Amino acid sequence: MAKAETIELAQISVRGIVQGVGFRPFVYQLATKYDLKGWVCNTSEDVKIEIQGDVKDLKRFLSELQNNAPPLARIENISVSYSPPANYTRFEIRHSIAEEGKYQPLSPDIATCQACLGEVFDPEDRRYRYPFTNCTNCGPRFTIIEDIP
Repeated sequence: MAKAETIELAQISVRGIVQGVGFRPFVYQLATKYDLKGWVCNTSEDVKIEIQGDVKDLKRFLSELQNNAPPLARIENISVSYSPPANYTRFEIRHSIAEEGKYQPLSPDIATCQACLGEVFDPEDRRYRYPFTNCTNCGPRFTIIEDIP
């Protein structure tokens, strides 16, 4: 006889350089990989995640969150609390939330990565010789920021 799943809801706060580095799409992909439901959003001081699913899958999610974050992310702290499950049916990236008097560390500008350089110097690529080519792993951050959540 198969053992029943134990569903939990985890409320997670991730602090550090976790905005402008592809962190929310990373969380989305991870949640989808483990068939977890809930949401992720940027706030003025952290990235908040509310996620539910089988306890084993939540543990795997948290392990990957800590150990396989995007290359430019710098996680300083992850705090987790648990609540009774909600009625989430999918996982989504929500709009950023601005909180007065709270601030998020800004990521620095990063030199163009090898993948982008490959595009710039490939005559067959649509970005051939385009000087502003960048991706979530490289390019300007600090010098172009106009506002933060």
